[in-house]
Amino acid sequence: MHIPRLFTKTHSDPYHDQRFVERISIVRGKQDPVTPILVPDTWSQIAIDILGTKYMRKTGVPQPNGELGAETDARQVFRRLADCWMYWGLKEGYFDSEEEAQAFSDEMQYMLSHQIGAPNSPQWFNTGLHHAYGIAGPAQGLWRHDLKTGKTTETLNAYEHAQASACFIQSISDTLVNEGGIMSLWEREARLFKYGSGSGTNFSALRGRGEKLSGGGTSSGLMSWLKIGDAAAGAIKSGGTTRRAAKMVILNIDHPDIEEFINLKVKEDQKVAALMVGSHLCANHLTRIMQTVWITEGRNEFAQPNPQFNTSLAEALRQARHHRIPETYIQRALSFAQRDHRTFAFSTYDLGWEGDAYQSVTGQNANNSIRITKAFLDTVATDGDWALLNRTDGHVAKTVKARDLWNQICAAAWQCADPGIQYDDIINDWHTTPAQGRINGSNPCSEFLANDDTSCNLASLNLAKLLKPDGTFHLEQYRHAIKLWTITLDITVSMAAYPSQLIAERTATLRQLGLGYANLGAVLMRLGIPYDSPKARGLAQGLTAILTGESYRTSAGLAKDLGPFAHYADNRKAMLRVIRNHRRAAHGVTERIQYEHLSVIPQPLDTTHCPSTLVEAARVCWNDALHAGEEYGFRNAQTTVIAPTGTIGLVMGCDTTGIEPDYSLVKHKQLAGGGTMKLINESVPPALEQLGYTPAQIDDIVTYIVGHGTLRTCPTIPSDRLWAMGIPVSARLHIEPALKSAMSLHTCFTPEAVGKDWCKSTLKLTDAQLQAHGFDLLTAMGFSSKDIDQANIHACGTSTIEGAPHLNPEHLPIFDCANKSGTMGTRFIAPDAHVRMLGAVQPFISGGISKTVNMPHTADIEDIDALYRLAYTLGVKCVAVYRDGCKLSQPLNAIGADTLATAIVQKDIPTVAQELARQTLADTRGTHRPLPNKRTGYTQKATIGGHKLYIRTGEYEDGNLGEIFLDMHKEGAAFRSLMNCFAIAISLGLQYGVPLEEFVEAFTFMRFEPNGPVHGHEQIKMCSSIMDYVMRDLAVHYLNRQDLAQVKITSDDLRGDAVKPYAKPNGNGKYLPGAQQVSGREVRTDAISNARAKGYEGDACPECNQFTMVRNGTCLKCMTCGSTSGCS
Repeated sequence: MHIPRLFTKTHSDPYHDQRFVERISIVRGKQDPVTPILVPDTWSQIAIDILGTKYMRKTGVPQPNGELGAETDARQVFRRLADCWMYWGLKEGYFDSEEEAQAFSDEMQYMLSHQIGAPNSPQWFNTGLHHAYGIAGPAQGLWRHDLKTGKTTETLNAYEHAQASACFIQSISDTLVNEGGIMSLWEREARLFKYGSGSGTNFSALRGRGEKLSGGGTSSGLMSWLKIGDAAAGAIKSGGTTRRAAKMVILNIDHPDIEEFINLKVKEDQKVAALMVGSHLCANHLTRIMQTVWITEGRNEFAQPNPQFNTSLAEALRQARHHRIPETYIQRALSFAQRDHRTFAFSTYDLGWEGDAYQSVTGQNANNSIRITKAFLDTVATDGDWALLNRTDGHVAKTVKARDLWNQICAAAWQCADPGIQYDDIINDWHTTPAQGRINGSNPCSEFLANDDTSCNLASLNLAKLLKPDGTFHLEQYRHAIKLWTITLDITVSMAAYPSQLIAERTATLRQLGLGYANLGAVLMRLGIPYDSPKARGLAQGLTAILTGESYRTSAGLAKDLGPFAHYADNRKAMLRVIRNHRRAAHGVTERIQYEHLSVIPQPLDTTHCPSTLVEAARVCWNDALHAGEEYGFRNAQTTVIAPTGTIGLVMGCDTTGIEPDYSLVKHKQLAGGGTMKLINESVPPALEQLGYTPAQIDDIVTYIVGHGTLRTCPTIPSDRLWAMGIPVSARLHIEPALKSAMSLHTCFTPEAVGKDWCKSTLKLTDAQLQAHGFDLLTAMGFSSKDIDQANIHACGTSTIEGAPHLNPEHLPIFDCANKSGTMGTRFIAPDAHVRMLGAVQPFISGGISKTVNMPHTADIEDIDALYRLAYTLGVKCVAVYRDGCKLSQPLNAIGADTLATAIVQKDIPTVAQELARQTLADTRGTHRPLPNKRTGYTQKATIGGHKLYIRTGEYEDGNLGEIFLDMHKEGAAFRSLMNCFAIAISLGLQYGVPLEEFVEAFTFMRFEPNGPVHGHEQIKMCSSIMDYVMRDLAVHYLNRQDLAQVKITSDDLRGDAVKPYAKPNGNGKYLPGAQQVSGREVRTDAISNARAKGYEGDACPECNQFTMVRNGTCLKCMTCGSTSGCS
């Protein structure tokens, strides 16, 4: 095939227009040695880090001194990839001459170094190591099919024919140990996960629970096998790192175990919650029992394990049994106590994604999806019966209401984001090789949809690199890049090896490719086009239509020179039908009658909103592709997908992945020496310029978003005023640079930053005050909340464009992101806009699109129902949703006091109070005990989330609590009324004999805003809600519940073993351990909240431990080290 030069010149270095410089590549959170490498001077630090730490070979590379070492120059990587593709292309007859082969290599090296395109990670890891450096290794059970001989043989060298595909679909048969069966699948998956690839399987062939076995007895059901496979996947670390395996589990809607599968992750999440709560309950109650066994009288201490003579122990036992602590453990605690043990070593769990709780449940290492058919959706519409069928004989195992089953799917997705939906009829309507069987499965991210036991190697183009300064596209470069990358991926099919003989044979004979693009969201913003607009969808359609049309045209050209894929003749009719439907969509056909055998009519190219140059180019591509295909056939059964492009997107310097919108207007650029620099999203200034704003106006808007990075010109807290207070010079040298990347002043002005000695001597603060969780130094220095807020905006910015000076409100949608921007932003892209983009692009993609639809926490089950139905009507093949806060491992930030107040306003306040009081008193109503006319008590003032709260108490003569009053300073009428009614209900309960302990157990740890740091309280420094704070305060004062205080009034707080539960012997039995565990969780919550304020998801990266994970298709990727939970 003819290879023209567009980027390079004959006999010229492909890097002639680039400067390579020595830079440092490091991984945050790891202690690996830092090695300088040569890279293009235009590459970002994170791209350098990924190249240097993940993709560059560390051993076996010949060095100038004759020894073996590592790759140290980016050009070594680019050349070994491109020259290996060139070598196999020459060997397989792809090029007309060696000159054209060299042109191919030079052009590919240029695109790699200029970040125009990139292959999937397995290619970077493995391709060219043998060809370039002679690296060899023992066979790894990989297979290769030779088209010329028709033979499939096991490879003898792990690197000569490397594993280069990222996506696999594997079958499973209903047999335990035979080839292709259950245990065989775990082995094949292990081989894929080891090399960094992902695998998906449809498990519908396996028998349901209770179906008969051939040897007698009945099947244990699908879930038992899924648990084994999930555990195996979780134990395998791909590429020697800590990244989890990427896996997809699919089940048809008529499987007998479908209901159990739908609710699998819901129940597993409930187990995690139970583990967390139950473990802490057990630890607290058992330790309390052991403490109360010991009684102190004067200077004497003795054990009294008989509750008849130990009232504190009796109460501890009653409480433990009330909370259903197992009797075995209660007796064990009593036995330990008599042996002079004072604490019970009971393991506790938290909700961290990498914690032991999530590691102990199943289903956490896979994405789950359900295959939905048109017949099922029609039955849902009529509320008809739906039959679940046995796998062995096809008989009806159970009949359920289709609508009930559908509601379970929507409810499960609402609760835990799984399962996703795959629309079976739409997928198979666009199937190009039905003679080899239906499409049953997908890869983990749902973009590769093909026959069982096949694979796909991915590559993506960076759309932003093909955008001209005037806002038009380099169409010639775009088509050229598509052509060369299609050839590259097809060469890779012949070059690579695969994890099983069957996959090797089917991949070689079907030759499915996965070319896509990235950075669409960034391009739209730079062009001043809102993501949620017909113009955005039209532009995306045009670019995607050219992508697939040009790729199929290239495939037909390869078929002319090398022959079509082996099974083309059997599938010619079906494939040409699909190509004609693609072409009709590109020509804007809207009439159903003109499309061939489609369940849902696609969204045709919107010629009104798509640029005319793209419309014309797309039509030419598809006309040529169809004409050439009819004459020569196609080399590839599929050519394009839209992958999540997680790690490779960062290597290409992309702001966004696939068709995803941007996630934040502020980006944090990694610096080679460590740390970050806060920068405006690179798409914002060009967008403002495109919209006609002047340079001065753009500067003002950018400053509003990211801040000045200094307090020198701040009107409320100028730096001169701060320095005049005597802050040491060494602290100033640290604080000023830190302001440039800070999200908040509070992270710069800390006791550690200014010096604790200065805080003690100048501000007269104690160690306890400085160490208190949530301590705010600026407040301690005498600045008001208003001054601090204004200074925060001046120095650190708002992280949102909402409210920016000069900005036309009509332009706000252009800058909408997937999530709210910063803590002050309110706008985000609506969920249905994501689905409409999917529907617009889908008709022009061979396979599927990896995309997660973000939904706010306030979305309900009906919203998910509507979204799933919309996706089907728009012709989307697969869809997954993620509702904010639906996973236990991610804290909820979206509910505030205003939402709660609105709900209360809708009811009559006195009635609310009466209902609350009646429910509180229902179980333990006794005789009313009146309070004395003159009573003692205390008043406690505190500030929570900027809201002042006063607690006033009234006591009986014996010192017991009898009433409380709550007053919210300047709070809305509804919320103040609610707090007043809450206080009345608690007071009535106390006066009728309800123990304060019952209220404490019921209302602590409730979560809603305002919440967070507590200012003004000596012992309580953090709370999850107003009610949580009130009950903590009462418990500390009247029950001596020190476990509910973050700061204990005891010198033992500074003990080295305070990080573990401990208890000091105390005769009243009220001193419980565990506060340090609470404090640890709060530190994690702060880190998560800070991450979410920056636009990240709030999850910690399992590889580098940084809280910089962002949504990446149906997976997550780390913006610090580039790790991804997907397969690209």
